[in-house]
Amino acid sequence: MHWYEMRSTLIQVEREPEAGVPAVVLLSSDELVHSAAPAGLEKTFHHTPNARDAKVCKAEVRSDCISGTLVLPASVKSGSTLRCGYLVTEKRVVLVDDTNMLESHLRHIIKEKRRTYGSVGLFLYDFFEQLIAKDLHHLEELSDKMQQMEDTVLAGELDGFSAPMTAMRKEAMAWFRYYSQMDDVVCEFKENENGFFSENEQRHFRLCEERIIRLRDETQLLREYCLQLQSLFQAEIDIKQNRIMQILTIVTTVFLPLSLLVGWYGMNFVGMPELTWKYGYPLMIVVSAAAVLVSLWICKRKKFW
Repeated sequence: MHWYEMRSTLIQVEREPEAGVPAVVLLSSDELVHSAAPAGLEKTFHHTPNARDAKVCKAEVRSDCISGTLVLPASVKSGSTLRCGYLVTEKRVVLVDDTNMLESHLRHIIKEKRRTYGSVGLFLYDFFEQLIAKDLHHLEELSDKMQQMEDTVLAGELDGFSAPMTAMRKEAMAWFRYYSQMDDVVCEFKENENGFFSENEQRHFRLCEERIIRLRDETQLLREYCLQLQSLFQAEIDIKQNRIMQILTIVTTVFLPLSLLVGWYGMNFVGMPELTWKYGYPLMIVVSAAAVLVSLWICKRKKFW
């Protein structure tokens, strides 16, 4: 269990702060189950969700607290997923995490932020901003990968397309759902139904909500880009198949007269003078070659290839 006081800055402390001092407590799921409720949270601590039960991002508003879960999707690059539960009261924020990723986020807030924390609301704004701080850069990297795959498809290199494209499509879908859910979470804080936050803090939540909406719109563009790439890939496959069918059609057309000659002279009628004529065989060779050449000339003239 780790405690952080919200004073001039966010400060990690060894002991539980006084009840009137805004503070953050970070604990694991096991500590949530086996620890007693901190001072001032006796009536609300049991509402804190377990990190292991986190499936989606959500916020449940009660008269004396706001509780919920956060689930950050795993990227193809990192492969790690953040799942946490949280409880917010007027003076306390409880965070439940089993991955130590939230501790890293809090250390980064301590290191980078120069804000004067007078309440829980400003900390929550910085906390949400920290969760999405590098997301735009990650989405740009995902977009660059899609552009590289588009160039590969246009170059005719179609092998190995489906697996990475499917992975990126699923990742874009996961991030879109995440931002949609985070928008709902921040909106609940912005509405301030239980009166925990000041107008200034609500304004910060609106700024955070606008940024999340922009990120959601960006992921929507990536989803549409994935669909366009899949359509482009299918179009290239169809073009290749059409070329193969075109070649087969030309071959069939060229050798169709030969098939006619073979069928004609394969009937074995007795009264066929060419069978006993000494020039019959050379004549058939000449006729067959002429038929092939004429067929090729017609195909070329009609621009079949």
